[in-house]
Amino acid sequence: MKLPIKVTVNGQSHQSEVEPRMLLVQYIREELGLTGTKIGCDTSQCGACVVMMNGSTIKSCTRLAVQADGADITTIEGLATDGDLHPVQEAFWEKHGLQCGFCTAGMIMTVVELLQRNPHPTSEEVRRGLEGNLCRCTGYQNIVRATLAAAEAGGG
Repeated sequence: MKLPIKVTVNGQSHQSEVEPRMLLVQYIREELGLTGTKIGCDTSQCGACVVMMNGSTIKSCTRLAVQADGADITTIEGLATDGDLHPVQEAFWEKHGLQCGFCTAGMIMTVVELLQRNPHPTSEEVRRGLEGNLCRCTGYQNIVRATLAAAEAGGG
């Protein structure tokens, strides 16, 4: 039995019928075709699936699609406007805050919220703010640099 949901994703309204057990990350990727949000660990540990729901970051692998009914969701694809990268995306590009890129969307979404809450974080505050996100490729230094550069550019 499928259940109806209505969500707004990246400013666009969607009405769907979903299986009650479908995860939000699966809905975003499989039903909406927005593949920037990744499924990394299946245990809510890595943060590759982070999206914003109603203005706060969540791990979309821990939410059912039906729990998002009525929500306003922003994915990595929704950050850029009119072809211009969001300041955090730009900083990650410029400061090499990525390697393979698998974790990057979740990292960026987390940094956007971090900078909204704390527009001028210290390096230590950035590291603490990223604790729920894992990167298997980097030593995090360029991610921290990118975050601080985005803060300096007013990326919150």
